[in-house]
Amino acid sequence: MRRYCITDSLEVVRRAMERDVDLIQIRAKELSARALIQLVDHAVEIASKRVLVNTRADVAVVCGAGGVHLPANSPTAPLRSRLGTAFVIGVSCHTIAELQTAERDGADLAVFGPVFESPGKGPAVGIEMLREACRSVRIPVYALGGVTEENAPLCVEAGAYGIAGIRLFSGFE
Repeated sequence: MRRYCITDSLEVVRRAMERDVDLIQIRAKELSARALIQLVDHAVEIASKRVLVNTRADVAVVCGAGGVHLPANSPTAPLRSRLGTAFVIGVSCHTIAELQTAERDGADLAVFGPVFESPGKGPAVGIEMLREACRSVRIPVYALGGVTEENAPLCVEAGAYGIAGIRLFSGFE
């Protein structure tokens, strides 16, 4: 099962690599640009091109990260044309329309959810909506939101390429 870890912790990055996590998104919205660059630099030293940077393509490029992760309906096409196909672009999506837009605009992957109840993330879309969403696009879709080791197989059975989360991997600390 493919796993996509979202964190702001280098310790989680280290442990994620020990557990062969496929992608690691550095999501540290509160950090200054300087502190974010330092964090991403260290994460890239540990995990190389497996690192994606939340919303900051500029930081991803400067630090040699594998790519960027953007909010839904972000303009991915200009990034794709400037940074090429080797630069990974992920997008957070909450509807099928957002998934289809992300795919059409050149995203390489999407996270979709919240699939299950997750504090502060709005109502869960459920497994059947995840199934429909995964069938609606060809890009890999990672299930996000309330995903646990116990319910992760349900996500994959529904067609998810893998699972994504913050709390799911927080035990790595």
